[in-house]
Amino acid sequence: MIPFSVLDLSPIRQGDTAAHAFANTRDLAQHAERWGYHRYWVAEHHNMRGIASAATALVISHIAANTKTIRVGAGGIMLPNHSPLVIAEQFGTLESLYPGRIDLGLGRAPGSDQRTARALRRNLSETADDFPQDVQELQAYFAPATPNQAIQAVPGAGLDIPIWLLGSSLFGAQLAAELGLPFAFASHFAPAMMMQAIEIYRTRFKPSAQLQKPYVMLGVSVFAAASDAEGLRLFTSLQQQFLNLIRGVPGQLLPPRDSMEGLWQPEERAHLERSLSCAMVGSAATVKEGLREFIARTGADELMITAQIYDHTARLRSFEITAELQKSL
Repeated sequence: MIPFSVLDLSPIRQGDTAAHAFANTRDLAQHAERWGYHRYWVAEHHNMRGIASAATALVISHIAANTKTIRVGAGGIMLPNHSPLVIAEQFGTLESLYPGRIDLGLGRAPGSDQRTARALRRNLSETADDFPQDVQELQAYFAPATPNQAIQAVPGAGLDIPIWLLGSSLFGAQLAAELGLPFAFASHFAPAMMMQAIEIYRTRFKPSAQLQKPYVMLGVSVFAAASDAEGLRLFTSLQQQFLNLIRGVPGQLLPPRDSMEGLWQPEERAHLERSLSCAMVGSAATVKEGLREFIARTGADELMITAQIYDHTARLRSFEITAELQKSL
């Protein structure tokens, strides 16, 4: 039985506010802890009217303060938006407040458009090309401080905060292998290079002080419901969200529809079907078969389950069904 974890984008539903999203996040995290999920991650996005987790470290603190044992972290922090020292201090603070429970996943995308990235950083002289150096600088801040060290992360230095590298292409796989770090692939929205990335990571992996052998976590959207038809209906909220994103008009999470017919063009449908090809949608039996095949095909060490479901009660039920299925896989 491999661990199942939760990726929560703290969705802001149509007509709701970020306050509602954070209340739902707290509630889902508490349920996930009771259901046996291993970790609970939130992700950094900016200028997205449908995602509330922009101030990611604050949301992590909110979740950790309202749970007791589940690991909590970032999936991830978009490191090009920040100085490594600031992230070391933020996550050093989180680890000091909630010892032994904090994860730090790092990505090199901006989590936004270029205009927003410029507003975040004021200039783009430091870019994603600096990501490998920034990761190593961050690792250095978490190492025990040395005598006469000029710049220290306080808190942060000497704390055991696991760093993960995230990716949706081959770059992250290569860097995670080189640095000997656990690797999380975004197969829940960009599965095209998944198998190649896993192969590169596993074959090129170099053991490190943090990790002795490769460890792969894969993102999977799961829409589990009482029937296949109900799962497909819930799934339309995510499909609408992706459709609006590729059209350049991202918005709040929309209610489900009975059908997507008439809403998308053939080429848009094909694009969405490729992007969401790793989604598991339907009854418990259908989702179980999909998860079993996915685990067998990829050899994943852990699954990160996500579900952009409009109705909070239905979302809870989907995660509950998934947790029940884990025991029989």
